[in-house]
Amino acid sequence: MSFEEEWSAARATAAANISTRLNQAAAAPTPGAADLVLDQDHIGAIGSEAHKLYSRLQTDGRHAATASAEAAGALSREGFGSGAALARANTRWESQVKTLVAACAQISNGLDYSLSSHRADEQCLYAEFTTSKLDTYLK
Repeated sequence: MSFEEEWSAARATAAANISTRLNQAAAAPTPGAADLVLDQDHIGAIGSEAHKLYSRLQTDGRHAATASAEAAGALSREGFGSGAALARANTRWESQVKTLVAACAQISNGLDYSLSSHRADEQCLYAEFTTSKLDTYLK
């Protein structure tokens, strides 16, 4: 069998597999079915955990920074190449901790904003619906 024949057979098999998978795909959700549910308690809990992690990383993530810097300096003064390597590792560690702290703060703040924004939207919608219902009764 030539390369072209093998290649054509492989493409035909792949096309048949794709067609079969597409035909077996789940049906679209029915109209009115909720596909996104905003549970304020769960989002609040996630935001709270992100803030706890932020607080812990601020302190626990840096507890060895001073000792590592001192050890790196002492090793370097004694002429050991591992002093410079330890200093680089400590600098990288500090950089990574700062990145994680910033990410945790962003998650916590973003979820807090989402909750307060959703709450404000709900209050606004409630006020609008209540007012529109009153208007129909007053007319």
